[in-house]
Formats: sequence, structure tokens, C-alpha cells
Amino acid sequence: MKGKIISKAIVFGNNIDTDVILPGKYLILVDPNELGKHALESLDTEFVAKAKDGVILVGGKNFGCGSSREQASLALKYSGVKCVIAESFARIFFRNAINIGLPAIECKGISDAVKTGDEVAVDFKTGKIENLSNGKKFQVEKLPPFIMQILEDGGLIENLRRKQKK
Repeated sequence: MKGKIISKAIVFGNNIDTDVILPGKYLILVDPNELGKHALESLDTEFVAKAKDGVILVGGKNFGCGSSREQASLALKYSGVKCVIAESFARIFFRNAINIGLPAIECKGISDAVKTGDEVAVDFKTGKIENLSNGKKFQVEKLPPFIMQILEDGGLIENLRRKQKK
């Protein structure tokens, strides 16, 4: 993971639950690339096509509520989502995202400041988020160093493998 990403945004509202992120009928899939083909399809049938070159997903309050399925985070990551920024997260979704190497950032006011198609910059090292399309800027709490290391390693499993080799 780079320290800074710039990408187009796709915006969703409040209470986007894991059943919407990845419907239960796809939980039989084990290949993360296959999971990614079905991310958010019930909300936007074109989401995967829009996300394939990389996007920042912006959500409202309580993003990732519902079941604790890790596959929801995997589906987003493998559909092309580089980062999820939301007003607030369900705690289990937040942790699942970090564990699989998908950055998740809480940012109050973000859902009113970004529209789908806006270009957004996220600097993980400084905690700065900027909507480059309208100039709105946010300062968020930086992710702790141990979470940044997990993300830089590509997820918790890779992080543990790296530590084991030392």
C-alpha cells in the first residue's frame, strides 16, 4: 500500500450492510477474484465495471453493518476498491477490512462533501483527505502504526508471515 492514493469516488449512503456488499448466495465462492465480480451488485449493477480501474468508496454512517462475513471486504478489495472512507463503520467490518489489507478510514462529514465521480486524495501517513474536485479538505485521525504495517504488508496473514521470518 502506498502512503497516498488518488482516485475517483463512488458514493453510497448510510447502513450499507454486508448482505448488500456481497449477497449470501455468493458465500460459496472461495476465489477472491470471483467474489469481487459480485460486489454491491444489488445496489449498482455497474459497480464492478466502474471500480475495475480502482476507486475510493465513500459511505455514510454504519458502513458494513450486518453479518461478520469477511467476504464482504474481500469482494470490495478484489472489485477494485482501493480504500473505503465512511462517516462510521460497523466495528467488525472495519477490522475485517484491515485484516485483508483494505484501508478503512472514518471521516465525519465526508458523505456530504463528495459526489460520485469526484477525485479524492487520501494521505495515510498524515491523515489528510481532500476532494480534489471541489477543494474540501479533512483531517482525520491517522491509523496507528501497527494497522499501517498490516496494510503495507497486504493484510494480517502476510503481516504475521513477515514477523515470523524475522
